[in-house]
Amino acid sequence: MLAGKCAENLEIAVRALNPTRRTALIEARPRFWSVMKLSLSRKLFLAVLGPALLATLAMGAADGWSFARGFLGHINSQTEERMATVLPRLRAYYREQRSWDGLREDRKEWFALIHPQGGLRLDQADWSLPVSDLTGAVFRISLLDAQQRSVISFVELRADAPRMPIEVNGQTVGWLAMTPFQSVTEAGGAMLLKRQLLASLAVGALALLLAALIAGWATRRLLAPVRQVAAATHRLAAGDYAERVSVSSDDEVGQLARDFNQLAHTLERNEQLRREFMADISHELRTPLAVLRGELEALEDGVRKLDGDSLHSLQQEVGQLNQLVNDLHELSMADVGALTYRKQPLDLVELLHESLAGARERCQEQGLTLELQLPMAAKPVLADAARLRQLLGNLMENSLRYTEAGGRLRIRLLEQNGHIVLDWLDSAPGVAEADLPRLFERFFRGEASRGRASGGSGLGLAICRSIAEAHGGTLEAHPSPLGGLWLQLSLPREAR
Repeated sequence: MLAGKCAENLEIAVRALNPTRRTALIEARPRFWSVMKLSLSRKLFLAVLGPALLATLAMGAADGWSFARGFLGHINSQTEERMATVLPRLRAYYREQRSWDGLREDRKEWFALIHPQGGLRLDQADWSLPVSDLTGAVFRISLLDAQQRSVISFVELRADAPRMPIEVNGQTVGWLAMTPFQSVTEAGGAMLLKRQLLASLAVGALALLLAALIAGWATRRLLAPVRQVAAATHRLAAGDYAERVSVSSDDEVGQLARDFNQLAHTLERNEQLRREFMADISHELRTPLAVLRGELEALEDGVRKLDGDSLHSLQQEVGQLNQLVNDLHELSMADVGALTYRKQPLDLVELLHESLAGARERCQEQGLTLELQLPMAAKPVLADAARLRQLLGNLMENSLRYTEAGGRLRIRLLEQNGHIVLDWLDSAPGVAEADLPRLFERFFRGEASRGRASGGSGLGLAICRSIAEAHGGTLEAHPSPLGGLWLQLSLPREAR
């Protein structure tokens, strides 16, 4: 209500200002509301303190109600018990006096009759009133005659007041009636109720203090790691990918910190890969463009003649650029899932024979020995034949480009655990074991022996893995027992 009133007053004040100052205040209004918002720590504090406050108020109200009801019930029951003990004395008095006239004239006799000890008079030294009499309960007992007319009465008698008959010789000669207490104040227990409420208030205040201390501790203890993660997230969103938070527990907050660190590590790694990707692609595009520019300038200056050799050189550079652009386009399409695959049942053995038909001659030209270990039985898979040919072609180009002359290339096909496994092994040079997981990263090429000097853009194996995963398979790299690289393609077998 207060916040709403403040907002209303602020709106009225804004309307009364000139347009310039009105615009400034309207822009400042979100900041005003941001101040009014509760932080997470305040919410947690109120969440702990609020129930404690409500419990304290409920306990005080229930305690006061219970005390009042119990006190009134106790006093009224004592008064009724007094009436039951007085009945024999009143019967004896009526037998002796034959009427109630003496009690009308001498009320001291009445008080002596209704005293718990009976027969005592008010002028006796040891005469004392019980607790119920101190509350005034004795004055709420009334004596009525046989026709229920008042003989002795100190308070107004209600129609629903409890009554007890006084019988002498089987005849009702009078009635004892009591007007019950309706409130603690009437019963003289106001001071007791006040003390009871003060005690409840003290206990409630102590409970609230403890709740406030617990809430403060919980706010600092539990929310401190959350604040740390929130601050780190803000810095991470600003581009500080090296940001990390300390993990100090094994609960949900600790798991949040671990997940944040993993996220920051992933973002940092992706940012590094992005920068490397941009550097690599700019280099890969710049190199053939520089060659093309040099060739064209040489032709323009007359250094080189426009003949078949120069045209062939230009075509090679254009072809390399075209291949790079096509590879990048294919990878980008694979990333967004836009590549189309027309899968159909086919025999992988037959596909290998077709794709490797001219491989032996090419290997001989590079000084390599080709070893084919293909089974006679068919190995059915559900695949896109064109994409698998592309994959096999990339693997062949990779081996021809990087394997040293005089080496070997071994290709074998087998079946393991319901999968068709293609092992592609070549001889030296090999790849450092630490670099094996990175072979499928874009533009990554091993140092020295399998580096840029051998040509290639570093996209072939990335495309191969994309094709393998699109077929529900895997492509992994291992050290080759022949001394080079072992690429293992695994595809699910087609059920027949």
